[in-house]
Amino acid sequence: MTIELNQLMPIPLKDRLQQRGSDVWNTSVVLNQGEFIKIKAPSGTGKTTLVHIIYKLRHDYDGRVLFDNKVTADLQEDALAEIRQKKISIVFQDLRLFSNLTGRENIELKRVLQTPFYNTDIIDDMANTLGVSHVLQQKAGLCSYGEQQRIAIIRALIQPFSWLIMDEPFSHLDKANTKKAAALIETECRKRNAGFIITDLDDDANFIYTKEYIL
Repeated sequence: MTIELNQLMPIPLKDRLQQRGSDVWNTSVVLNQGEFIKIKAPSGTGKTTLVHIIYKLRHDYDGRVLFDNKVTADLQEDALAEIRQKKISIVFQDLRLFSNLTGRENIELKRVLQTPFYNTDIIDDMANTLGVSHVLQQKAGLCSYGEQQRIAIIRALIQPFSWLIMDEPFSHLDKANTKKAAALIETECRKRNAGFIITDLDDDANFIYTKEYIL
């Protein structure tokens, strides 16, 4: 699936963003499935806004987002739901875990939305790899933020996707855990020939990127 960002500009940030250069805002960008995309985004330049626009959670913007040449603003709810279940997986900056559910229950909710992409034992394999096996039966709200980030990453990887979008997914992970998470993410993306978009504040060497943009 190709993602095209065509002359995007979030209306609430318009006055601020028009005064600075950007590789993304108010220009045209085409992202092809299989590419690894880094969007370096200083604070206040709208990285979370961009993620929400692509995922069609925000509508207060000028310009267009297209999936395979189809304008997302024209998508019906059932078509959008199918894309979110099968084509785009996401880790939000605020994670959006259900705090009263266990880590495993949060992951399982995503896994069983449709015919499961993975068997449940893959959850245990990924949890072991990321060092969160011991908190899978614990309520997510009682986990540390770093543990919650790793649970959210597993939840995103357990569903089918053509694109994986992550908004600062490693902000509370140390270098060792970031390295483990990045390796698992890359393996899953390569396995599916999926595209990968990550936003962050700084440069990193966690992935070999196809394209890098400054927001």
